[in-house]
Amino acid sequence: MTGERVPRWKYAICNELFEGWPLARAASFAAELGYKGLELAPYTLAKRVVDLTAADRRRIREDVEGAGLKVAALHWLLARTEGLQLNDPDPAVRERTASYLLELIDFCADVGGDVLVFGSPQQRNIPEGYPPERAWDNSVAIMRRCGEWALARGVVFCIEPLRPEETNFVNSVDQAAELVQRVDHPGFRMMVDVKAMSADPRPVPELLRLVFPLIRHIHVNDPNRLGPGMGEVDFRPILQTLCDLGYDGWLSVEAFDFTPGCEHIARCSIANLCTAAPQ
Repeated sequence: MTGERVPRWKYAICNELFEGWPLARAASFAAELGYKGLELAPYTLAKRVVDLTAADRRRIREDVEGAGLKVAALHWLLARTEGLQLNDPDPAVRERTASYLLELIDFCADVGGDVLVFGSPQQRNIPEGYPPERAWDNSVAIMRRCGEWALARGVVFCIEPLRPEETNFVNSVDQAAELVQRVDHPGFRMMVDVKAMSADPRPVPELLRLVFPLIRHIHVNDPNRLGPGMGEVDFRPILQTLCDLGYDGWLSVEAFDFTPGCEHIARCSIANLCTAAPQ
């Protein structure tokens, strides 16, 4: 990466941005820009991670680490899967979902990852007519299993609060914090996403301070679905707050609108983060 600014944090970028690129090429390009990690969406690697052999997992890890990067996290855990739903009324479906989440924890550990981010809005919705209190109780039980297995495998499983228009389960940092507190296990924590937090009327720095002890990972992006600094959100007070709080985890670039091109988004995002970061 050119320029005199040295990144204050470990910057990562999500690999689905590089749609159609071999993993090794995406990792090498990200490393050239100054990123230190690659966040993986499992659906870009296989239909289900159980289809990936031990040799496949070694190759994935080597593709990333060979470029000088680390697997920062997994996200989009249940995207493009079938028959999996966290809050399905059918206990058999919930059990299949829990079992697959445990498989994802194994995969994350096998490829050298640090964190799993449970977003997957459609696969966690509470179905119409299903009692929310029962969904919460079921989710607490499953998330505790995930936390226990994550701790055993040396990773952290995180719930991601998402915008109300995306899902009806865990729509605020307050609800994510409540879930973490109810699960009450060190292997289960929360992450936050700037795009999602921007739907809250409270300023993002205030939200960060509110739940900071529970945060283990952060997605940086804009409500316009592009990377950080590519929209209206001012990242300077956000990064200053993280600096003041002593955050030393990953800041992972996630975009949803790939129209400007993956290279442009990746390059602009890290440049904007470095510019916004406090001296």
